[in-house]
Amino acid sequence: MGLREAASCFVIFLLSVSVVQGEDDWGVRCTPTQICAVKGSKVQIRCSYWHPSRIDGHDVAVEKEFWFTKVQDSEPVDLRSASEYTGRVKYDCGNKACTLTITDLRDSDSDVYQFRFTTNHPTGSLTGLPGVSLSVTGVQVLTTKLSACKTDDCSWSRVECQTSCPPTPSPSYIWFKSGQKTSGEKSYTAYFHSADSISCAVRGHEDFPSAPVCVDGNSCNRVNYINRNICAFKGSSVDISCSYSSYYKRITSKSWLVAERKDVQLHRPQAVDLLKDPEFTARVQVLDPEPGRSTLRIMNLRLSDSAQYRFTFKSQWFEWERSFPGTTLTVTDPDVQVICSPIGPTLTCHSSCLLSGRPSFVWFKNGREVHGETSPTFRGFLHPENNYSCAYEHHHSSPVYAPKVPLVQLSQPGDILKDSSVSLTCSSDANPPPAYTWYKENQTLLNRAAQLVFRSIPLSDSGEYYCTAENELGKTTSKRVLINVKYAPKPPSVSVSPSGEIMEGSSVTLTCSSDANPAANYTWYKEDEDSPTASGQIFTITNITAEHGGKYQCEAQNTHGRSNTTLHLTVGAVSPGSWRSALIGSAAAVFLAVTLLSVFLLIR
Repeated sequence: MGLREAASCFVIFLLSVSVVQGEDDWGVRCTPTQICAVKGSKVQIRCSYWHPSRIDGHDVAVEKEFWFTKVQDSEPVDLRSASEYTGRVKYDCGNKACTLTITDLRDSDSDVYQFRFTTNHPTGSLTGLPGVSLSVTGVQVLTTKLSACKTDDCSWSRVECQTSCPPTPSPSYIWFKSGQKTSGEKSYTAYFHSADSISCAVRGHEDFPSAPVCVDGNSCNRVNYINRNICAFKGSSVDISCSYSSYYKRITSKSWLVAERKDVQLHRPQAVDLLKDPEFTARVQVLDPEPGRSTLRIMNLRLSDSAQYRFTFKSQWFEWERSFPGTTLTVTDPDVQVICSPIGPTLTCHSSCLLSGRPSFVWFKNGREVHGETSPTFRGFLHPENNYSCAYEHHHSSPVYAPKVPLVQLSQPGDILKDSSVSLTCSSDANPPPAYTWYKENQTLLNRAAQLVFRSIPLSDSGEYYCTAENELGKTTSKRVLINVKYAPKPPSVSVSPSGEIMEGSSVTLTCSSDANPAANYTWYKEDEDSPTASGQIFTITNITAEHGGKYQCEAQNTHGRSNTTLHLTVGAVSPGSWRSALIGSAAAVFLAVTLLSVFLLIR
């Protein structure tokens, strides 16, 4: 990677080796694995990841992406909820990749940064290991006086630009002699006058030079800025300060300049004195609180005021070079928000920028101020029925609160038919947005998205469903919703009672049954007859005759369809011999009955 490429991504030294962790279907890749960045600058760390698109017939969706350096109670702590990073971290995630940006780097930011993503699958979470190692280095000048000049106001000295990170590959350096920019190696030897100061920077990071130091003596010309980076809100005021000294005691003029605008359209090739700039004349003041110190105050800040501001002075024999980097001001719209961490849980007030010297926050519970809470992290007890918000510099965040009771809605009104497509949607008012879990009659389902989709619903999916909504502040459960899958009657079955041969004069019962939802209605038809013969599941024929024989059709129907089955009924005729035997038997029975009655009467 060339130095120009390194500068474009805010990184000095890169070891371009990928970190790949995970199985074939799950993985995280981070590159590079080692980064060395200059204190005060910003750095970007990028990881990409992958996961299966479907598991067990369910879509796999990413629910959370975040970075962490610490683990608390076996859970990683999101950088956005860590107070030491408030206002300095930003995530840019999408297309299965996530970039972490840290601004205004500090020595304490040196650490191992790990990326983690979680999905709606119960075991679908992965952390990229071993992570990306970030080292933050300051830049300083080491001077060594080798010999004195013949005069007392100079020396032959060696200067070296030092960084704490190992130079891999070796970078090039920029030197500033009394504020004037020159090129050079990491170290060089030259004659230095007592008035000369020296400062260095890594090429590509010229805006973050070391503090100027005197090479020979302690009274050289130099300017040192109190802050290299300052962030401020649109519409507010900001103070930019520096200290300065002059070898030649009498200073004839001092001025503040706007050197570089972040908006290309407003970029000016030459530095402009702010007191003479019509854009700033009515909005700036230059204060001199004490000798050797100057403060530029800009009021009613605009987004276009984002720029680098530099101080210069003149004496009778010297002018501080205007090319020496100053303080970079970033003006942003207020973006105050509460970030929830699953640890505890805890709440952290996050601002798009932290103003120098004004670290206090204000916390609110149910809209009322919580007295005594002024740190970025809320330390009080969190109750799921309350909502919490914070404010910074009179700019308020949106409240955060546990999910309200979820509402489950069907995708379509009316009956749900077998093999149709239907979905259930779980919705709950919550901030941060909740994660959803679906249940069927107390059994947890794999799907953890807000929508539960049945693409071709079978009968076995009938039952009671409900969902839960959960975020870092609490968990709530919906009411149960019944899914009753409806379907048309299946081909009915017909039974005949009594079974066996059916003779004239007897009775017979036909029974028709069909599986249907809702239950079917039954109608009986006889062949060659236009109107129904009977209705109902049971059809009984008494005193049956030969005319009752023939084909009968049972039709089962409900609101979703109909189905039928045909039965052939055969009636057997009684033979003449049977009739004669029946008559003789009947006459004998009558004769016997009369005889018995006569005997009974004679006895009486």
